[in-house]
Amino acid sequence: MEPVVTARKLAPGKLVIASHNAGKVREINDLMAPHRIIALSADSLGLAEPEETETTFSGNAALKARAAASAAALPALADDSGLEVAALGGAPGIYSARWAGTGKDFGAAMERVRQALDQAGGKDRSARFVCALALAWPDGHTEIFEGTIEGALVFPPRGTKGFGYDPIFLPKGETETFGEMAPARKHAMSHRAKAFAKLTAACLP
Repeated sequence: MEPVVTARKLAPGKLVIASHNAGKVREINDLMAPHRIIALSADSLGLAEPEETETTFSGNAALKARAAASAAALPALADDSGLEVAALGGAPGIYSARWAGTGKDFGAAMERVRQALDQAGGKDRSARFVCALALAWPDGHTEIFEGTIEGALVFPPRGTKGFGYDPIFLPKGETETFGEMAPARKHAMSHRAKAFAKLTAACLP
């Protein structure tokens, strides 16, 4: 029988959120609040954003978490997430943020998705959000957790809540897009919440 490998526990205290995306930092802070974790954004610490050179959500999350943990000498949590559209072969995928350009214009990114679907033809609008969370320590040890939520795309975009592609994503079985949902309701079902639930069970006291 192989030995059971247990995840490393995160002690209460300071944690770097390795992201410059205010929406992501806000959501992760909300999720961290009950666990006696003081979350500090990479932006507030003046940490640079490393180039995302991996080919998977998990790889990019680990890369960002390790860079922040090493630079800040603190545990760090990084998120890499995005939208995968079935009719586009999984695009934009790990390039979801890059589809918004350097100005992070997600209105333009959502329009780019719509145009790509029109060009692809067919009526398949199924899509999913994927989130990989990487928790890294200054010594390089890293734990990774993934979550997904299935749904479909709707156009035109609906709602002004959330961020990113939320206004065009309708979760399976729901009548409101993530852009229309109250934040607490979204947090209860989102891809990020599912990944965070796995992290909580494994690593948080």
